[in-house]
Amino acid sequence: MADALRLESVSKAFGGLQVIEDLSFAVPSGSRTALIGPNGAGKTTVFNLISGVYTPDSGRILIGGTDSAGVTAAQRIGLGLARSFQNIRLMPHLSAVENVMLGEHHRRHPLAPAWGRRATEKARAALTDAGLDAYDGMVVSELPYGIQKRIEVVRALLAEPSLLLLDEPAAGLNGAETDELRQLLERVSARGVTILVVEHDMPFVHSFCNHVVVLNFGRKIYDGDNHGVRRDPAVLEAYLGSSAGATDAA
Repeated sequence: MADALRLESVSKAFGGLQVIEDLSFAVPSGSRTALIGPNGAGKTTVFNLISGVYTPDSGRILIGGTDSAGVTAAQRIGLGLARSFQNIRLMPHLSAVENVMLGEHHRRHPLAPAWGRRATEKARAALTDAGLDAYDGMVVSELPYGIQKRIEVVRALLAEPSLLLLDEPAAGLNGAETDELRQLLERVSARGVTILVVEHDMPFVHSFCNHVVVLNFGRKIYDGDNHGVRRDPAVLEAYLGSSAGATDAA
């Protein structure tokens, strides 16, 4: 199976601080991969490197086999990449359906109209698939936080990605909202979309993901399946400072 994403010896420093150091890992096509680690491990920096917000100091990032060097953040949508952010970036004055329509913006021809019946119907269908059709005409600033988080995921899906990056999608959600999010992402995964998540909610990671990469201080300390990560000594040391409490650490 080909890799949807591959990092090869990627490093990134800010001033004198080395945030990512010689990082290599692959995300297999069709996988549900988690990128986890303690606070400050460099997870969001990795997302920003993959999505083109930052440029690596060294190394290569290949998206669907294509070297992303020189490819802008907007152009990476054409490589099949879409992402959500840790902090919600919806347009608060627009409705849910209008926000979702914006997800298709970069796939449109420059001369195509920004709005239209087809785009509206497509956005409404996506909201319905996510169980959010009751909110399509409501201004998002008036909606609960958990609903806004799921709308942001739906907006990313309108870009028709083959690789979806989600930065802490379950953060701030209650148990029922997390279950609804997981069910949505399971349907997305079943359609063949590769999913890479940064997440601190370990029950969500263990129930949803089948591949885990663990960072600590910008270095990879684990790359494997969801079962081995719970027993890996380096992971336990990073989370607990000792090998005690193995089962609960990750």
